[in-house]
Amino acid sequence: MHVLFVEPDINLARAYEQAILLAGHSAVLARTAQEALFEADRILPNVIALELQLPGPNGLAFLHELRSYPDWQNIPVVLHTYAMPQAQAHIKNLLEAQFGVVSWLYKPQTSLAHLQMILESHGMPK
Repeated sequence: MHVLFVEPDINLARAYEQAILLAGHSAVLARTAQEALFEADRILPNVIALELQLPGPNGLAFLHELRSYPDWQNIPVVLHTYAMPQAQAHIKNLLEAQFGVVSWLYKPQTSLAHLQMILESHGMPK
């Protein structure tokens, strides 16, 4: 499984990367939407873990661009973000319906093991 982490906090991203590598999968890190698009093109990930709050173009802009390419339309996206889904219900529904967001995880309430389990459940090749 190839995971693309779109995470501006390099320390968190490295922790995620290590957990995925220890589980026998591969991981690539991107800190911005632009880097994430480059890496998606380079590795064609099985799943993307995305923080919505990015420097420059935000996670929504990244999703819009990602879904504009036919090869990337079916890549599952797991939001792993500080934006609370309860407070963003209208955005959550839109992201699920239009952008293929398969899960919304609130960082302060999500363990690394749970994140890994969700990524594996959506990212394992069928």
